[in-house]
Amino acid sequence: MNDLFQHAMNERMQQEAPLAARMRPKTFDDFIGQEHIIGEGKLLRRAIQADRLFSSIIFTGPPGTGKTTLAQLIALHTKAHFETISAVLAGVAELRRVIRDAEERRKLYQQRTILFIDEVHRWNKAQQDALLPHVESGMVTLIGATTENPYFDVIPALVSRSRVFQLQPLKEEHLGKIVDRALFNPDYGYGKHSIELDEDARLHLIQMSGGDARNLLNALELAIETTTPDKTKTTKITLEVAQESIQKRAVLYDKSGDVHYDTISAFIKSVRGSDPDAALYWLAKMMTAGEDPRFILRRLVILAGEDIGLADPQALVVANAAANAYEFIGLPEGIFPIVEATLYLSTAPKSNSVMAYFEIVKQMEVEGMGQVPIHLMDSSRDAKGFGHGKGYLYPHSYEGHFIPQQYLPDHLVGKQFYQPSDQGFEAKVQERVKIWRRIQADGLKKISSSPQIKPSEKER
Repeated sequence: MNDLFQHAMNERMQQEAPLAARMRPKTFDDFIGQEHIIGEGKLLRRAIQADRLFSSIIFTGPPGTGKTTLAQLIALHTKAHFETISAVLAGVAELRRVIRDAEERRKLYQQRTILFIDEVHRWNKAQQDALLPHVESGMVTLIGATTENPYFDVIPALVSRSRVFQLQPLKEEHLGKIVDRALFNPDYGYGKHSIELDEDARLHLIQMSGGDARNLLNALELAIETTTPDKTKTTKITLEVAQESIQKRAVLYDKSGDVHYDTISAFIKSVRGSDPDAALYWLAKMMTAGEDPRFILRRLVILAGEDIGLADPQALVVANAAANAYEFIGLPEGIFPIVEATLYLSTAPKSNSVMAYFEIVKQMEVEGMGQVPIHLMDSSRDAKGFGHGKGYLYPHSYEGHFIPQQYLPDHLVGKQFYQPSDQGFEAKVQERVKIWRRIQADGLKKISSSPQIKPSEKER
């Protein structure tokens, strides 16, 4: 009798569940998208269908792309006992219960246990460490689902014992099929109802869902359930209704997660690549998602020095000015100096000649630090006793404020680290440096074989 009531309750809950839950695929033929990992003949699909899933796997990808659905398909196809826990709700105590049951099941019935952990990245290191020995021993086969990068948010030991499958945001063609299935499926969708979805409304829902099937189905359900049928009992979904239902595309953005780092990376690479349109796009995504403007401004200041440098020295000035202006006025008006800095740096000539510094650091790691030539040493303390500073030529005492002399340690004389670019202002720097280096090389040859050059006026 209890089983009968339980079955009736499950059926009722299935019918009353949200559309996204009701439309969750029950077979591989119903599964839409992710052909690169679950298409006909693919390794994962063959393993699931043959119930030969022995190694642990981790599904990673944005929300609404099918991670949980794939786990449920595995549950339907396996003879192993399938356990599901949420890392958001469950802790080590629940894990111990699962392991204890798995050990008893293996001992009494020789039955394997597959453990699906949703949002596995939410478990801290200690909780993941508690799971590791049981995955390693094969007591449970892990299926983890995460919206984050498992290589950063799941302990390396678990990742190394798992196959990682990355799911992609669904394409418009996939989302279109999902809409149509929801509209025409008579068992779990709206196939028994008269629904008219205008083409522009359909396109709007698809485009604004952000590749997220759950987001799409939730918006479609809201549009249908809140629209009163007309006299013919037909529910007509217009563009206006669709816009009200989804209103704003959900911005997938966690300020401590992968999308945060991926988006700022795209922003910086667009600015570096001199694409102002793309730079503004990624800036808008970050600002719309609530990113801290100070974080963006700090990266712009860094970029001004790293990727523009002397090609346009004003870039650093503009970036710093934008940072100061934002602190002075805040949002919403503070977006204007941020946009100005983004556009200025995107359209400025580029040079990464400052990277010469790191070449020097690398050389020091290999060869050690060279000694300061004696004529460059501080003469204010040890000039009499050790001759420090003797022979130093004061450049301002010579024509053009330049005189050849050795500045590098002995073993690096003639070595050139800084390579000025031919971009913007630095092109002029390149010309000057080229002349000075030629004079320097010739002068050092003469100094090594002739008396010291006399200054044109009293040397300081």
